Amino acid sequence: MSVLDRKLLRDILRMWAQVLAISLVMACGVATIVIAVGAYRSLEQTRTAFYDRYRFATVFSGLTRAPLHLRERITSIAGGSGLELRIVKPVLLDMPGMAEPATAIAVSIPDRGEPTVNRLYLRIGRLPESGRPGEVAVTERFATAHRMAPGSTFHAILNGRKRTLSVTGIVLTPEYIYALGPGDMVPDPRRFGVFFMPRAVLAGIFDMDGAFNDVAIRTQRSADIQAIEDAVDRILKPFGGTGAHGRADQISHAFLDNELIQLRAMAAVIPPVFLFVSAFLVNMILSRLIVLEREQIGLMKAVGYGSGAIGWHYAKLTLVIALIGISIGAGAGNWLGHGLTTLYARFFSFPFLIFQQSLDLYAIAAATSALAALLGAARAIWSIVTLPPAVAMQPPAPARYRAFLTGDGRLLSAFSQLTIMAFRHLVRWPVRSLLTTLGTSLAVALLVTALFSFDSIAFMVDTVFFRAERQDATLSFGVEQSPRALQSVAAMPGVLRAEPFRATAVILHHGYRERRLVISSVPQRADLARVLDLDLDPIDPPSAGLMLSERVASLLHLRIGDLAEVELIEKAHQMVRVPVTSIVQSYVGLAVYMRAEALDRLVGGGPRISGVRVSIDPARLGDLYTAIKQMPAVASIALQGVSRQRFRETIGENITIMTSVYTALAVIIAFGVVYNSARIQLSERARELAGLRVLGFTRSEVSSVLLIELTTIVALAQPLGWILGYLFSWSVVRGFESDLFRIPFVVNRSTFALASLVVLAVATISALIVRRRIDSLDLVRVLKTRD
Repeated sequence: MSVLDRKLLRDILRMWAQVLAISLVMACGVATIVIAVGAYRSLEQTRTAFYDRYRFATVFSGLTRAPLHLRERITSIAGGSGLELRIVKPVLLDMPGMAEPATAIAVSIPDRGEPTVNRLYLRIGRLPESGRPGEVAVTERFATAHRMAPGSTFHAILNGRKRTLSVTGIVLTPEYIYALGPGDMVPDPRRFGVFFMPRAVLAGIFDMDGAFNDVAIRTQRSADIQAIEDAVDRILKPFGGTGAHGRADQISHAFLDNELIQLRAMAAVIPPVFLFVSAFLVNMILSRLIVLEREQIGLMKAVGYGSGAIGWHYAKLTLVIALIGISIGAGAGNWLGHGLTTLYARFFSFPFLIFQQSLDLYAIAAATSALAALLGAARAIWSIVTLPPAVAMQPPAPARYRAFLTGDGRLLSAFSQLTIMAFRHLVRWPVRSLLTTLGTSLAVALLVTALFSFDSIAFMVDTVFFRAERQDATLSFGVEQSPRALQSVAAMPGVLRAEPFRATAVILHHGYRERRLVISSVPQRADLARVLDLDLDPIDPPSAGLMLSERVASLLHLRIGDLAEVELIEKAHQMVRVPVTSIVQSYVGLAVYMRAEALDRLVGGGPRISGVRVSIDPARLGDLYTAIKQMPAVASIALQGVSRQRFRETIGENITIMTSVYTALAVIIAFGVVYNSARIQLSERARELAGLRVLGFTRSEVSSVLLIELTTIVALAQPLGWILGYLFSWSVVRGFESDLFRIPFVVNRSTFALASLVVLAVATISALIVRRRIDSLDLVRVLKTRD
C-alpha cells in the first residue's frame, strides 16, 4: 500500500461519521433510482410478457346485438391477427356471507379450445364445459376475497333468474389486471368480480344464440390502429356499436399505464435532489480538509509528489465515499424494489412476476452518483493542482472582516458578542451558508411533498362523496328503462329518496380534437348527485347546453359559448352541435352533464333512464338488498359508503408507505446537511472556541456560537422549504393528472408545520451530537495546533 493510500485510509477512519452521513445521502439517490427504474422495468416487462403470452386485445368495441356471420367481414380488416366475438353481460351476485348484492361481469369463452384473444391463465382447476350449464371460472382476486376453490358455489341473477353457479377453475386474464367495479375508484374484489362461461351456455341464458355484443381484436405490431377502429365502427354501426377504442381507453390498461407513468416521474424527480445534496456535502468536507492539510500538501509537492498524484489522492477519497453510498443504495434499492414490484404484482393481479436485476441499471446509478460526487469535489481538487508548493507551506492569508451591523449602537447592543460572532461567520461564507440552507430546505420540501397527499385526498373524498355524489347507492339497469322504473325503485323498502339519471356514450369533437366519454343527465334541483362549479358550489343545470368538467374543457380547448360537436354513438353516430353553457369541477373521469330534458331531446326516442340514485334508510338495508336481488332490470349496484371506505383504506395504505419512505429520506438529508455543516464549522473554529473557554466563557456560552449559526440556517431553511415543497407538490399533482382521476392541490398549514417540526427535531439531534464534541475539546492540544 502506498503512502498516499495509507493516508487515505486514516482520513476515512478519522472522518467516519461525516463520510457515513454523506454516503447515506448518496445512497438515497442510488436507492431511489434502483427502486423507481427497477420497479418500472419489472412492472412493464411483466405486463408486456402477460399481454403477449395471453394475447391481450388491441382494439375493443361494444354493441347492442349483431349476428355471428359478421366474423368474416371483421376478420378481413387489414392488420388483425386475432378476433373474439363474445357475449359480455353485467350481472348481480348473491354471495354467501354478504347481505348486499355484489356485481360481476359475465364473459363468454369458446365452447371448445382456448380463446383466440384474451386467453385465460388457469391458476387452479379447469375451465367450464359447455355440457354443464352451471359451471364457471372466476378471477383469482374475487375467488380469494370469498375463499373460493374449485367446487365452491354462489348465486347469480342472470337475465332476471337466480341461478346456482359452480366454480371449476380460478383464472387470471390480461383484460382485468385492474378489475374496477361500477362506481368504484379503487378495486374491491369482494364486491366485484369477473366470471367466464361457455358461449353456448351464456347465449342460451341471455337469448343470444347466433349473436354477440362484444368484439376483441388483436392486431399486428405494424397495423394502423385508427384505420382498424374506423373499419370496425362501419361494420357495427347498424347494430348499435358503441365505438371501437384502443388499449388507451381500456380501464385496466389505463390504470396500469398511469402507475408506470408515476414510477417514471419518481425516477426523474427524486434522485437529482439527493445527488445535488451529496455533491454539495462532498464539496464542503473536501474543501475544509484541503484547508486543514494545506501545509501537508505543500510538503508532499516539495518532496516530489506531482499535482496529478495529489489530486488523484483526493479524488479517490471522493470515490470511496461514493462507493460506500453506492453499495448501501444498491443493496437497499434492490431489496425495496423487489418488495415494491411484488406488491404491484399482487395488487394488479399478475400471474407471474418478472424482476430482473439489470446490471446496466446499477451501472447507471453508480456512474451518476460518482459523477455527482466528483463534480462536487472538482473545485477543491483543482485548487490543489494549481497551488504552488511554496504557497501551500505558508498558512493562508487571514480573512478580511468588514464592519458588521454598523450604524445605530442600540441595534448592536441587542445582541451579545457571541451572537455577533456567529452572525459574522455566516456572512463571511455566504455561498456556503446559502447552500447549507438550501440543502436543509430540501428536507422540508420532501416532507411537505409527502404529507400534502393526506390533505388532498381528504379534500377529494369530501368533495366527491359528500358534496357531489351524496347518494347511498346507485342502481344501474342493463338496458335503458322508461321513467316508470323510477317509481318502482322509489317504492322499494328503505328508499327515502330516488333521483333518475341517463348516461349516453358519445364522442365529443372540437376541431381536430376529440374524446370518447359519457354524457350524464342531471335533474333540476338535484340533491343526491349535484354538479359543482369551479368554486365547488352546487349549481342547477341550465335548460340547454353542455356542462363540461374543467379537464374536458382543457383537453378539447372549449370555452363557454363554444359549439361542440356531439357524436351520438348509440344513434348511428349522428352528429349534433351543442353549445357549452358551463365549466364545472369533477375529480373523477371525463365528466359531461346535461339537464335531463335536454339530454332526452338530444338523443331522441322519448324520456329514458339508465339508472337511479337512492338515499337509503340504514335500518332497512337488508330488506332493500333482498328486493334488489329480485329486480331483473338491475344489472349492477354501487354502494357509496363501501366505495368511500375502500378508497380511504387503499389510498391511505399507499400514502402511509410513501410518507414513511419520504420521511426517512428527509431525515437522512437533514442529518447529513446539518451534521456535516456543524462538524466543519467545529473543525474550522476549534481554536477560536477553545480560546473562549480559556478566557472564562462556560461550555454553554461557547457552544452557543456554533448553535446560533445552525439555528439561523435551519430557521432560514423553513420558509424556503415551504416554497420548494409547495412547488414540488404542485408538480406531483400535475404529473398524476389523467383522464381517470385528478388530485386536488390542497396543502394545509398544519402540513408545513409538521414538516418543519420533523426537520427541527433532526437538526436538534445533530446539533447536540456536535455540542458534546465541543464540551469535550482538549484545550491544550487545540490551542497548540497551528492554524
